Amino acid sequence: MPQVSGLGHVGIYVDDLMKQREFYTKVMGLKIADEDLEQRGMVFMSAHPDEEHHEFVIMKGRVSDNDTRVVQQLSFKVDTLAELREFHGVFKQEGVEIQRTVSHGNAFGMYATDPEGNTIEVYYKTGFPVPQPHGDVVNLEDSEEALLDIARAAIPS
Repeated sequence: MPQVSGLGHVGIYVDDLMKQREFYTKVMGLKIADEDLEQRGMVFMSAHPDEEHHEFVIMKGRVSDNDTRVVQQLSFKVDTLAELREFHGVFKQEGVEIQRTVSHGNAFGMYATDPEGNTIEVYYKTGFPVPQPHGDVVNLEDSEEALLDIARAAIPS
């Protein structure tokens, strides 16, 4: 039986294309690979456009009510715990609503909302073998060693 090799990209409809474009490039640091703002109202973005043309697409045309849940979450990886902590500072500086910061044991996740209320997660993988779901609330301003101790404590004995 054939099997996919991974997730290629995600696209979402948005109400305010330019506001979302600014958020995902300025706050999240994605780079614009291509865009058609006038005719199709699409922006193609990537963390590494030389390697993957687009990983995330936004397109004007959201037609749901404001209280309709359309996207469960969009998750973005970082390579180090220090980078996750940097995003925490950027979110605070930019006034991004942080919902929670947790240790899943196998990762640290910071959950927030984009300008249209979609939940986004920025996460760092610890590599610790912790069954899911698991979530210990953490303060990303604690020391890296203290945070890693919390994650390690969730490894089943």
